Amino acid sequence: MIIRMDLGAASYDIVMERGCLSRAGQLLNLKRKVMIVTGELVPRIYAEKIAEQCQEPYIHTIPSGESSKCFPVMEELLAAMLEASFTRHDCVCAVGGGVVGDLAGFAASCYMRGIDFYNVPTTVLSQVDSSIGGKTAVNFRGIKNMVGAFWQPKKVLIDPDTLKTLPSRQVSNGLAEALKAGLIADEELFSAFETEDIASAPEQVIEAALAVKKRVVEADERESGLRKILNFGHTIGHGIESVTGLLHGECVALGMIPMCSQEVRTRLIPVLEKLGLPVSVQADPDEVLTAVLHDKKMFSGKITVVKVPAPGNFVMESIMLEELPELIKMVVFK
Repeated sequence: MIIRMDLGAASYDIVMERGCLSRAGQLLNLKRKVMIVTGELVPRIYAEKIAEQCQEPYIHTIPSGESSKCFPVMEELLAAMLEASFTRHDCVCAVGGGVVGDLAGFAASCYMRGIDFYNVPTTVLSQVDSSIGGKTAVNFRGIKNMVGAFWQPKKVLIDPDTLKTLPSRQVSNGLAEALKAGLIADEELFSAFETEDIASAPEQVIEAALAVKKRVVEADERESGLRKILNFGHTIGHGIESVTGLLHGECVALGMIPMCSQEVRTRLIPVLEKLGLPVSVQADPDEVLTAVLHDKKMFSGKITVVKVPAPGNFVMESIMLEELPELIKMVVFK
């Protein structure tokens, strides 16, 4: 399956096909120097499979976890590209999850003012969400994604076979973003989460979630308006992520709860429990508030939040900062 992301001169294809990693040499322009960026916990065979098809491959492995999205790790990656004499005609290929994609994409956007970037996501989270749309970033001074750039990939390869190696927690972590997509724009997808064994049909879920993000990004590539709906659950979620050891999707799951109507919450919480996602968190709500107050989406003492009054529907509201504590308290803290 090929999904076309229509962004004018920055358009690209998303190829979703079992076994497509073995065809990377046919699908991507690898007849040049290729910096393959991967993570310590990503099965090495995925990066090696890409490397076998490159004219001049270099594999650069970064430590696992969100802490790798930082300037020191990015500097090491840029140094590796410089030492290998990469030029503007060469490229970066991310093979791994969202952390790998964010860091590699940002490095590609900066090196020599921008070189080609390919994304090969190997987790549910990156396949349903972060691998497309062009958002790249590193964390800075404890704030998630504070410094980054919009840098669209030249192509995205999604091989569902890579999901077979994921632990169940990582599967649930990624499904939280697909659930988000259903809540804001696809009532049928949300209903499927309620009634079906979603984890047994990853391709259908990936396709449905990508369809939502594709429509939104095509309408608003630089997040000047509509694209903000993709931040549903992220405002408070990022605050929780900053002060806990929970995974991104787990924090988004918690962050969605206060942003739903009571009717939706009564349906959402059983779905989160079914997926093995948290519905409460051990954290200090005041620390979460402090982290949220550093959020990059604030303007003139207000913040835009996305709420879901009914599955498949959203509203964007500009609220005063004084309203945040009450919303945060709707998360169950232990």
